[in-house]
Amino acid sequence: MNITSDFLVIGTGIAGLSYALKVADQGTVALVTKREIDVTATNLAQGGIAAVTSTTDSFESHAEDTMAAGAYLSHPDIVNMVVSAGPKAINDLIEWGAKFSRREDNSEEYDLTREGGHSHRRILHAKDATGKEIERALVDAVKAHKNIQIYEQHIAVDLITEAKLRKQLMQPNRCLGAYILDKKTNQIITFGAGVTVLATGGAGKVYLYTCNPDIATGDGVAIAWRAGAAVANMEFMQFHPTTLYHPHAKSFLISEAVRGEGAILRRRDGHPFMPDYHHLRDLAPRDIVARAIDNEMKKHGDDCVFLDITHKSADYIRDRFPMIYQTCLEYGIDITTESIPVVPAAHYLCGGIQVNSSGETCIEHLFAIGEVASTGLHGANRLASNSLLEGVVFAERAASKSLEYLTDEPRTFPSIDPWDSSGVTKSNEDVVVSHNWDEIRRTMWNYVGIVRSDKRLRWAMSRIHLIQEEIDDYYWNFHITSDLVELRNIATVAELIIQSAQMRAESRGLHYTLDHPKRDDRKFRHDTVIPGATLKFEQ
Repeated sequence: MNITSDFLVIGTGIAGLSYALKVADQGTVALVTKREIDVTATNLAQGGIAAVTSTTDSFESHAEDTMAAGAYLSHPDIVNMVVSAGPKAINDLIEWGAKFSRREDNSEEYDLTREGGHSHRRILHAKDATGKEIERALVDAVKAHKNIQIYEQHIAVDLITEAKLRKQLMQPNRCLGAYILDKKTNQIITFGAGVTVLATGGAGKVYLYTCNPDIATGDGVAIAWRAGAAVANMEFMQFHPTTLYHPHAKSFLISEAVRGEGAILRRRDGHPFMPDYHHLRDLAPRDIVARAIDNEMKKHGDDCVFLDITHKSADYIRDRFPMIYQTCLEYGIDITTESIPVVPAAHYLCGGIQVNSSGETCIEHLFAIGEVASTGLHGANRLASNSLLEGVVFAERAASKSLEYLTDEPRTFPSIDPWDSSGVTKSNEDVVVSHNWDEIRRTMWNYVGIVRSDKRLRWAMSRIHLIQEEIDDYYWNFHITSDLVELRNIATVAELIIQSAQMRAESRGLHYTLDHPKRDDRKFRHDTVIPGATLKFEQ
């Protein structure tokens, strides 16, 4: 079965949906998502979206905060471009129907909050469910557009490129679409497209503990790298400092905005420990807060620390953080009278597929936007609430460049061979998938987590390579399933994270190693780039 469109968009978070809306008036869009359309990391985003909208704030201040949080590895030109595009991005979201919270004392002004690393209140939010509100608005707009066809329960298996089609290495290479598994029928469909956009989100599920949704298996990074695209800065996995610690809670995130509104991190004995680590105390950048919590837990033998906002009025807490309040209450924690037990968890991939200022990869007609991309904005550590902003800004820039492609070139589609499933059988060894899935995630958590060392990285790489041998043997001999696709992808992403970490013999931002505890600007103030895989002409 073949499906063709002008634009193939894989992923339905803020970046993918914004892009689809930007191009749909000019061509047909196939919008692919591996669960339901609103099962995304965007939908779970609590805090908000950072943009300069106040007269007391400035682009220069937002840019400096971004550079400082990113340990000065961010690209200044990209930072300035994204920050200055902030007001328009907000207006676009509002025009698509998103509603942000306004001040009670002045309904004409938005209620701006502050998060770690920000020098001003510049975070627009919709209470504590900002992502859910943005996702709702974008999904409604996408469903209403006649040129957008939505394919739910479809997962990308591999990209289709001219090099693969002709079975020869060639430069420049060009993306022609993707092979995509229909999870309902278990058939692999050929999606041909003039432009392919990866907006597949992050890779938190590579780690044992994460506040990401189950879909965050690094699919876009893995399939792009296998197709020959370069990746960058994969060592910088951001661990959110505060996720709910409870035996029945599945890593529920406690927004940084809670600390932005005055919450204090305390040890079990009540001691507020963040002043011991940073002058910004509880509003220090996330990498510093996560390492501080990790150190306090190890030093005192505790399973968690505690986030205390009980000094605020109960009415204020229930009004400002209704979702967090209600969720914690369901687990027996009344945050108006008691502190919240919290631990760090894998949260955001600051690296990804290397792209330019328009979201273009090194493979022609292939774009990457949102968390899957390494744009140069985040550097060694993402500033809070810059991710939603990046998604909208790069969606527009990628859309503009995409439309140039389709204006300059005829909209024709080459003949593409269907996926070859000959010679494979149905597996009766599903335990291989579940066992290797668990082993990868535990290996990454134990050896490639918040604190690393040369020895831990060597151990991790050795284990991942052994697991990959099993996966490769299994992959080419049995019918492909969604679980197998995701397992293959998290193994690939794990390898890329470890390799990147081994290449950076310093500590910077989110990458902290015991063997190289100092930052080395002379040797390592540059991106860590891994070229795309050498193409194998097989299926």
